[in-house]
Amino acid sequence: MSESLKSKVFFKTFGCRTNIYDTQMMIEALKDFEVTDNELYADIIVVNSCTVTNGADSGVRNYISKQNREGKKIIFVGCGAPTRGSELYNQKKVFGVLGHSEKCNINAALSSHEPFKNIGVLTHLDKNIVSNYHNKSKAFIKIQEGCDFACSYCIIPHARGKARSQNENKIIEQVKILAQNGFGEFVLTGTNIGSYGKENGVTLGNLLQKIGAVNGVKRVRMGSIEPVQIDESFKEILKESWLEKHLHIALQHTNEQMLKIMRRRNSVKKDLELFLELSSLGFALGTDFITGHPGESEEIWQNALENFKKFPLTHLHAFCYSKRDGTHSASMKQSVDGKSAKKRLKELQAVTAQNNFLFRQKKALLKILIEEQKEGFFTGFDQFYNRIFIKTAQNLNGKWISVNKYEPKKEGNYAIF
Repeated sequence: MSESLKSKVFFKTFGCRTNIYDTQMMIEALKDFEVTDNELYADIIVVNSCTVTNGADSGVRNYISKQNREGKKIIFVGCGAPTRGSELYNQKKVFGVLGHSEKCNINAALSSHEPFKNIGVLTHLDKNIVSNYHNKSKAFIKIQEGCDFACSYCIIPHARGKARSQNENKIIEQVKILAQNGFGEFVLTGTNIGSYGKENGVTLGNLLQKIGAVNGVKRVRMGSIEPVQIDESFKEILKESWLEKHLHIALQHTNEQMLKIMRRRNSVKKDLELFLELSSLGFALGTDFITGHPGESEEIWQNALENFKKFPLTHLHAFCYSKRDGTHSASMKQSVDGKSAKKRLKELQAVTAQNNFLFRQKKALLKILIEEQKEGFFTGFDQFYNRIFIKTAQNLNGKWISVNKYEPKKEGNYAIF
């Protein structure tokens, strides 16, 4: 089929880095379609969905409704397929539904003239690999699927299944190909990457050592990991030059009673010891946090805030509790009003923003991968996952640079190169 006669496909990706990876895998599996970066020109729109909260579901549904009004043919994939796929299909909101295990069959699915629903299974591992990324300066590598945790607020185990790890040789093969294609920064993703290798005695630390040894790998970043998953093999790589000097470790809360209510596996005392140890090694540290979860009384909150201030946190991914149907928390009485939850969230953000500003004032040699040019500045992230804005007459897009003279401001660091 000539290129001009091929139907155009637009991929709309919601949610996390793992979905970014899955979208790229589907793009590489297409043979009979042309990918477009503009949804206005698309004949088909593939919606790679996120279902982590009711709010995420609503955002996806609103997008689908808008595209239906535009007369687009919609294929629904991603985490929402097992949880919302049948509903959308039965309501004729989407032409087709495709589960995670079926995404490698995207070309055949898009070629179908009949509506379809194939949610697949939640036990699969990807057989194909991603060899390139369009319009990306860094590469994403999915190392595992699923999660065995049963946190009270989380629906993702129902959407991604139990934890299972990708074959180590396949991961290394993928890193080598992407490195040969010019990528130097790699971001490891998955549902719960800290559980990597638990079923066969391999550890995330061991895997990282092998990735770091691949020729062309300049920096390895990771998605969120759990405090209880930072073992001795992981600590052995903390001084490696290729490891980002920023770790995102999911606390979710800093009150012992709330951690029990949320069915978490970490404890405040051990978490604080770990964070202080990592901070002493020069790491910038981020975390996830939920405010306003059922059971978070004012007394509990005040204790949590007091504890939170003891943690050397420089980055924060926090949000107010949002009820998610199908989770344990959804059956609990909501004891915190939205206004209070937002106030608590802002308190955490203020503490972390101040920590981050103070951290950046301790001058260091910054190693930066430039990702884009925006509003007169070249921008990218340093090894501490802080954004920098650079004024220069040179074209720095996609380049690695080092900067030792810069001005820290509230929104980021500024430099002239």
